[in-house]
Formats: sequence, C-alpha cells, structure tokens
Amino acid sequence: MTPKHKIFILLPDGIGLRNFAFSNFYKIGKEKNFEIIYWNNTPFQLSELGFDELKIKKAKTHPLTDIFKNVRKKIELHLNVQKHNDTVYHSYRFPDSYKTIKGSIKNCAINTITAFYSTEKGLKKIRGYIKDNERTTQYYKESKKTLKQHRPAMVFCTNQRPALGIAPILAAQDLGIPTATFIFSWDNLPKATMILETDYYFVWSDSMKNELQFYYPYIDEKQIFVTGTPQFENHFNNSNLLSRAEFFNQYDLDLNLRYICYSGDDSTTCPDDAYYLEDLVLAVKQLNEKGFQLGIIFRRCPVDFSNRFDWVLEKYKNVIVPLDPKWDRIGKEWNTMLPTAADLILQTNTIAHTEMVVNLGSSMVFDYVAHNKPCAFINYDVKNKTQKNWSVKKIYNYVHFRSMPSPKAVLWLNSPDEIASEIESALRDSRLTVCDAADWFKVINQHPAKLASERIWKSIQAIIS
Repeated sequence: MTPKHKIFILLPDGIGLRNFAFSNFYKIGKEKNFEIIYWNNTPFQLSELGFDELKIKKAKTHPLTDIFKNVRKKIELHLNVQKHNDTVYHSYRFPDSYKTIKGSIKNCAINTITAFYSTEKGLKKIRGYIKDNERTTQYYKESKKTLKQHRPAMVFCTNQRPALGIAPILAAQDLGIPTATFIFSWDNLPKATMILETDYYFVWSDSMKNELQFYYPYIDEKQIFVTGTPQFENHFNNSNLLSRAEFFNQYDLDLNLRYICYSGDDSTTCPDDAYYLEDLVLAVKQLNEKGFQLGIIFRRCPVDFSNRFDWVLEKYKNVIVPLDPKWDRIGKEWNTMLPTAADLILQTNTIAHTEMVVNLGSSMVFDYVAHNKPCAFINYDVKNKTQKNWSVKKIYNYVHFRSMPSPKAVLWLNSPDEIASEIESALRDSRLTVCDAADWFKVINQHPAKLASERIWKSIQAIIS
C-alpha cells in the first residue's frame, strides 16, 4: 500500500460541511489511504464524527481586507459589464447601506477606492494589497506555524468565497505546499464572489470550467479539475431513505395525500415567497375539488429564519405542513448557519416522498431530477409586491440560467391561474420535463453525479503526485 499523504481540508466557514463532512468524501479518502485532517474554523465539533481535526482559534482578517474584498468584487463586475457588453453584471451588486455611521464610512471608502482602481491594472493591485495585508496578520503567522508543524501534502479549501480562507492559503503557498479550492455553487462565478487564489481549482462541470477561464483568464487550464459536486451524492445513497409509511408517520403526514414541495428562497432572492406559497395553496385546493388528494410540504431556505411565512402557514395549516431544515443557527449572518447530517436525510426523504417541487429558480430542480421528479419555476410578479424594484425577470436574467439547454427543463408558472393546470399536467405525465431537466443537470454537474467525491480524491492524488 502506498504511504499515507496528509491532506488538510480547510473549513473557513460552515458552507463546506455538507459537501465535505456529511457526504461520503471522508470515507472515500480514508479508503484511498489518505490521512485527512479538517482545519476547522467552524463551531461544529468534527471530532464527534470520529474525524481528525485542528481547530482554528481566533481567526481574524486584516482590518482592510473586507474593504478590499468588496472593492475587488465591484471592480470585477464593472469590468465584466465593459468587457462583455452585458449589463446583467450590474444586477449582482447589493445596494450600499448608510444606516449607521460605521457603515456609511465603510461604503464611502469602498466606493472611493473602486473609482480610482476600476481598470485591469487597478484590479491586479487590489488583489496584491489583499495578499500583502493578510501576510501581516497574526492569523497568517499562526497558520504558517501549524503548517510547518504538520507538513501536509496539500491544503484543500472547501469554499472560494470567505476572506478567512486567505491567510491559511497564503501560508501554505509560501511554504511550497500545493493549494486548491472548490467552487461551491453553480451561480458563484458570474457574481464575482471568488476571493481565494489557489494553485488549483475544482469545479462542477466543463461549463463551470469555461466560466472560470472566462472571468479569470490568468487561470491556466492545467489548474482546473472538473469533478462535480458532492452536494447531490446523498440522493444516490439508499441507506438514507425511509419508507413512505415511516416518513409520513415521523412527520405526521397524511398517507392518503400526495404532497407537493414548496421550496423557499432567502428574502433577498424572493421577497414575495409567502404570497407565491398562498397561490400554490389555492391551486391545490382547485385540484382537490377535482378529485386530487394533495397537500403541500413547505421547506424554507435553510438560512431564512424570518417570520414572513407565519401568516400563510397559520391561514392554511390544513393544507401546508412545514418541515424546517435541520440547520444549526450559530450567529445572525447567513454564513453562520451550519448544515447538519440530519438535514441531508430530511431533504432526501422530502424529495423521495413528494411528487414535485415548486420554487423560484432554485438548484432544487437538480435535487428533484436526481429522483426523476419535475420542478416548476414561478415566473410572474405578484400584484402587490413587497419591494417595488424587485422582479422575477431580474432572477431569470442571471447568467447561470443561460446554461439551461431547453426551456422545457422546468414547468413555467407564468401566472397564478396557470398553476393548477401545470401541476395537473406534471402529475399525469412529467416525462418530457424530467428528461430535459436531466440534460440540464448533465450540463451543470459532471456525471455520474454520485462519483463526485471519488473524482475529487483522484484529482488530489494527481496533484500531489
């Protein structure tokens, strides 16, 4: 047997737990004789799962890093509009907040710096400033000390977005240790969310590989590995599946009903979610009058702890059953919400025991097609919108939807009046929709989808060899 190679799996935040702690990733790596150590900056105790971990203590970025990170994003989006003659990149900007004095000063600084550096040369300088500043931090020094002590063969970061990943990656690179990062979501690259610059990049698909080189031409093709994502692997693990009777009994569901899942978004993506859920309820009631026996399972977005659904859940409690994601809430920010292994089982069984999913442009379309089930996308604005400047048109104009090979990959709900008929059509025969959705799934994620972790470990082996 080949000698063990020590691999550090860097978790700068909780985003990577689902893909790299709660999947088969660890098990497969151990079977391949890797020594796996989680370099853990999350509150989650991975040692409780039997994993080796090194806790990162008091991780703190340079005071200017968050400012320069935001400057970098704004410059990249500005240059993308210019280079590609495409105004869609403006829609990825968040409005500046001036509610507090501190926030106002910060945003003024960001906008001033952005104005002076909005060129390719300026962007390169900003990237350099981020690295130079991070190398002066105590966090960088402690990271270097840890790496010198353990001497891993590679540092693999689970997420390309967090600034808290910069110092450990720089420390590894300065010691000559290969580094890599994983692009964690299908919509990340057009949004200019990449802050880590590693030696290698792991992406979902050939499509994402092309995106990476499109937005970051300084990244060479040899640095990119197409692996797929572990986030869909749980759908192919039958050991997680409960019987219909077990699942319905556990969550007090009616065995006489067939359920449709309404999958919520965060409040920024879909501020009118509760009203769309009500429209679905009214459509289900119409269908039930025709002899269908339907109910609705509501799965909210895991990082949405708002009370905006309370009124609709109470008003239609005889139709809607809420099954909240089993995530742990550590703080107030979205990236302090931690996924759990229990939620993977809940999500898988929710999909397995519902007929279809309804949502606004979510990647749940791929979770459902993994079970050969259809998805319906909401495609209209409610009459009394919560936010006047918000529209579904903005959502479906995002770059990642351009990967859809056929509009028939989903059912389009173009008005409240169409919901009942579209759902009836899907319940009677969804083969065409599922077939086209499967083609879309193959575009955005390397297949077979269940072998993503296997491909990641093979790529790691290729790098360190």
